[in-house]
Amino acid sequence: MKIQSALYLVPVPISGAPVSDTIPAGNLEILGQLRHFIVENVRTARRYLRHIDPAFPIAECTFFVLDRHTGPEEVSSMLDPLRSGMPVGVMSEAGCPAVADPGSYPVEIAQREGLRVVPLVGPSSILMSLMASGFNGQGFAFHGYLPIDGSERRKALKRLESESSLRQMTQIFIETPYRNNRMVALLAEALSPSTMVCVACDITDPEKEEVVTLRAADWKKRKYDYDKRPAIFLLYAGAKGGDSRRYEKK
Repeated sequence: MKIQSALYLVPVPISGAPVSDTIPAGNLEILGQLRHFIVENVRTARRYLRHIDPAFPIAECTFFVLDRHTGPEEVSSMLDPLRSGMPVGVMSEAGCPAVADPGSYPVEIAQREGLRVVPLVGPSSILMSLMASGFNGQGFAFHGYLPIDGSERRKALKRLESESSLRQMTQIFIETPYRNNRMVALLAEALSPSTMVCVACDITDPEKEEVVTLRAADWKKRKYDYDKRPAIFLLYAGAKGGDSRRYEKK
């Protein structure tokens, strides 16, 4: 199958699981035909391409680096191959590009110019953690990183908790891995005892994956070690189905 000219959003594995376990074969077929890539890191992008196909023609490829240092005018020029009728792939370091990721910038430009955008299926820690949390999957919000300052972080958590209670909404956020344990401790201490907290760690890893949902009060009693591990945090202060007792121990 020969692919058409489009901006392909190419998911990348988020764990050390075999590629075949998390990436559809159709993605790999498309990926094998791409020669122009917008990536966060050229070295890791090349490593992934060689991993899925040791004979991948890296020398024939063009890589555009898109990170927090990239200027708006540079992003637009990355789409020149697409404007000329050639397919272009967008790859993040891990997971789905353009979701909590700078890949959204070329997508925005492509949509504005009427260029075709094709999202490919792949692992997303945001959706997979929500699926496994037991929280409301019809109303949720992802907030990225919370403030670093201690007092501001605490205020942010209380705001999320209040909004969750008011709107029955699941709140999702992430933390720098080496601060994960401190985040769990803060959640347990700052939130109301009955607020539900889920920590999803090493999503898709067949040996290390761990998704635990407990009341904030119960996290104070639990032993855990999430530091230096990819994790995502969810809180829910609403009563799903209108009945908070569904979370109570019998």
